[in-house]
Amino acid sequence: MRVVIAEDLFLLRDGMTRMLRAHGLRVTAAVDNGPDLLAAVAADKPDVAIVDVRLPPTFTDEGLRAALEARRQVPGLPVLVLSQYVEQLYARELLAEGTGGIGYLLKDRVLRSAEFVDAVRRVAAGGTAMDPEVIARLLDHNSATAPIAALSPREREVLAQMAEGRSNAAIAQQLVITERAVVKHTASIFLKLGLQPSDDDNRRVLAVLAHLNR
Repeated sequence: MRVVIAEDLFLLRDGMTRMLRAHGLRVTAAVDNGPDLLAAVAADKPDVAIVDVRLPPTFTDEGLRAALEARRQVPGLPVLVLSQYVEQLYARELLAEGTGGIGYLLKDRVLRSAEFVDAVRRVAAGGTAMDPEVIARLLDHNSATAPIAALSPREREVLAQMAEGRSNAAIAQQLVITERAVVKHTASIFLKLGLQPSDDDNRRVLAVLAHLNR
């Protein structure tokens, strides 16, 4: 798997490079700014790009803008965005396209190597990897409005797990319930949100996230 990294902090950039290589991934470029990211994506054709939201020169949203531009230049390019804090606006912009291969993680997750590498692989495969805190903020933002308000506490828990990209089996294990119960809650969630069920887990998650992003 070919990976391009855009992170301005050398130690973090170097640490991610070493970590990913230790897990068998090939880091073809590790850069510290948006223009170099776009050049690397064009030259290296990576399977996934890992991008810090804030890059030089202003350290505001250059990384996000570069990631979105990279996806415009290479449609469907899987992108995993890293941020120091939960920034709902950035999460919404990332989700706005409604296509697969997207992730938004807080930088603290990088320290959990197995979890982080799993997220990278999931995004590269066209799935999603949303940070639990990001999902919680999106849910809270919409909690007072229908139809999110119609969800039960358990359904909100299941929805949050779905948004992280977990399978029904993984959700069942995480919430200590049966997989059959997860299927039941999922069906209820789709019904209440007015979404059509799908056997495609990624489409299911993206549909839910697109709905939360309204």
